[in-house]
Amino acid sequence: MSEANERESMEFDVVIVGGGPAGLAAACRLLQLDSDLAVVVVEKGSEIGAHVLSGNVFEPTGLDELFPDWKTQGAPVKTEVSGDLVHFLTSDTGAVRVPGLFLPRPMHNHGNYIISLGALSQWMAEQAEAMGVNIFPGFAASEVLYDDDGRVTGVATSDMGVGKDGRRKSSYQAGYELRGKYTIFAEGVRGNLSEEVMTRFDLRADADPQHYGIGIKEVWEVEPERHQEGLVVHTTGWPLDNHTEGGGFLYHAANNKVYLGLIIALNYRNPHLSTFDEFQRWKLHPKIRRYLEGGKRIAYGARCVNKGGLQSLPKLTFPGGMLVGCGAGFLNGVKIKGAHTAIKTGMLAAESIHRALASGDEGQSELVDYEVNVRSSWVYGELHKGRNFGPGLHKFGMFLGAAFAFIDQNIFFGKLPFTLRNRDPDHESLQTISAAKPIDYPKPDGVITFDKLSSVYLSNTNHEEDQPSHLKLKDESIPIAFNLPEYGEPAQRYCPAGVYEVVEEGGAQQFKINAANCVHCKTCDIKDPTQNIVWVAPEGGGGPNYAGM
Repeated sequence: MSEANERESMEFDVVIVGGGPAGLAAACRLLQLDSDLAVVVVEKGSEIGAHVLSGNVFEPTGLDELFPDWKTQGAPVKTEVSGDLVHFLTSDTGAVRVPGLFLPRPMHNHGNYIISLGALSQWMAEQAEAMGVNIFPGFAASEVLYDDDGRVTGVATSDMGVGKDGRRKSSYQAGYELRGKYTIFAEGVRGNLSEEVMTRFDLRADADPQHYGIGIKEVWEVEPERHQEGLVVHTTGWPLDNHTEGGGFLYHAANNKVYLGLIIALNYRNPHLSTFDEFQRWKLHPKIRRYLEGGKRIAYGARCVNKGGLQSLPKLTFPGGMLVGCGAGFLNGVKIKGAHTAIKTGMLAAESIHRALASGDEGQSELVDYEVNVRSSWVYGELHKGRNFGPGLHKFGMFLGAAFAFIDQNIFFGKLPFTLRNRDPDHESLQTISAAKPIDYPKPDGVITFDKLSSVYLSNTNHEEDQPSHLKLKDESIPIAFNLPEYGEPAQRYCPAGVYEVVEEGGAQQFKINAANCVHCKTCDIKDPTQNIVWVAPEGGGGPNYAGM
């Protein structure tokens, strides 16, 4: 009997891959429009929200449309932004406050909220289940299903109980086939199945490469006298140089919690740069440290964000399905927000599917009206106004790029008569190790700064140890034979979880993969200079289990 024939198959009207804001918004909207639809959301995290990580200053625009009465329904969106502070860090101790007048207009956060996006996802899942949506957490969609004509017909979840040697253990359970008339891919940034359909259907033919940043985040419980509920703090400048895009954030949430982190664009040049250690030393700056002293770190995590914007959007539809949310690249870089656009694109996809099914369509059409409706929505309008923000930083550097962003957004309101492009893939940006300047990072003090392993512990990351590695090398010789002499094997430093090491074994250097540490950030899948590392889904339920992220 073949593996495919061992699988149980379940039929639905719509299959949704990913239990974040985009996928759950699509599910809720479908059932709002037709309560009789059979809809399933499959989520690789052990529970909804387990793999959701974001800053998060939340703009409620999309939620207002999906659930106009979300306040009375008890959505966990309560801490209103009370003020914005932006500092340009000139050195490890120096800083200049940027007056609000000189900030790009979309960066102002009046009317927004400081939230846990994981908690919002859990609340949305409760609404979806109450409507009748089937939600399957702990099942990793690992394979796209196609019919004989090449049309997407659903997904299959990964087999459980396969050992490192590839053999079935006594606990073996075949995956499930979840088949639908339409499939919505809402996996988030760099979803492996989303990337597969983009390649198979050549959806990126007319788009710039997608560009990414790695966001590393901690949650602290701070002293009450250091806490200012609702305050939003952003930084630019140090510790990053003028050619490295990125910046820090520190958000004062409810109950003496602060969410803080550093985002570093993955087109950085210096192979000595360690994303984790840049974040740790950023916390030592007096403008950040003053909030943390006497406090306690209670959570850690990391996740990539897409930052290519409008020019990097792929074609959104293909036979049998569509792309929504951050998996497609709908983050608004100038706002540093993507949850509201994720919710809206999920809704638009649902509305397109509902129209098709209501007209008698049995899943044979490509729903091109979804893309048409995205282009006529406020989502596209936002991205169009901010289209030059990321390419401007790339072209002019952080200092002049910020000045350009002010002119673009505050004087021309995003209507300059040209569109900048960035056609350089992030993985091609590294200098050779011999040409790059070494970076000296301070040792962790265990009070404000910490090491990787204690940080991964706070992410509650867990994987079944006896399973095939979900981090695959196309060529096992490349890390030592090429990446090490050329770039110092940068995987040791771009990974924020200590997954990759170069170790001495038997008198020779070996490339070691500690897959159990992986927090599913996807940095390796993006930044490896030879694109030799391929991230695939591990057993469902594996990975981080974020609480309050």
